[in-house]
Amino acid sequence: MLKGIDPLLCGELLKILDEMGHGDELLLVDRNYPAKASGKPVISLGEVSSERAMKAILSVFPLDTYVERPLGRMEIKDDPHIKTETTETQDRVLKLAAEAEGRSIHYDVIPRFEFYERAKKVYAVVSTLEATPYSCFLMKKGVIND
Repeated sequence: MLKGIDPLLCGELLKILDEMGHGDELLLVDRNYPAKASGKPVISLGEVSSERAMKAILSVFPLDTYVERPLGRMEIKDDPHIKTETTETQDRVLKLAAEAEGRSIHYDVIPRFEFYERAKKVYAVVSTLEATPYSCFLMKKGVIND
């Protein structure tokens, strides 16, 4: 255990988050996502929600301020006409991100198959047992300016 560090952030995950550079992407996925398919390192957090995992990660992980949408989510139902449809989990994760960053955050809504292609380029994958479908998120790492 470390003082001041969320206990969900195991050593392996902290090491990866620390090693990531500005612009690298981290993938947070639900239980239905083929986490190992990207070929990248996978940290399994087990029976934890996407919301809980995101809260822990964002306690140490700065989102990029140099891009318009540093947080992406998988599009629901592969329907570009309903890009505004969200799940409750997606809504809560977005709220957490805005609170952690102290600024307004908007999602980059990514069609499912494009999401899978982008996942092949991430630095690492964090896997949860989140039950809500479409609880898959891409986070672009930013910098710390102080």
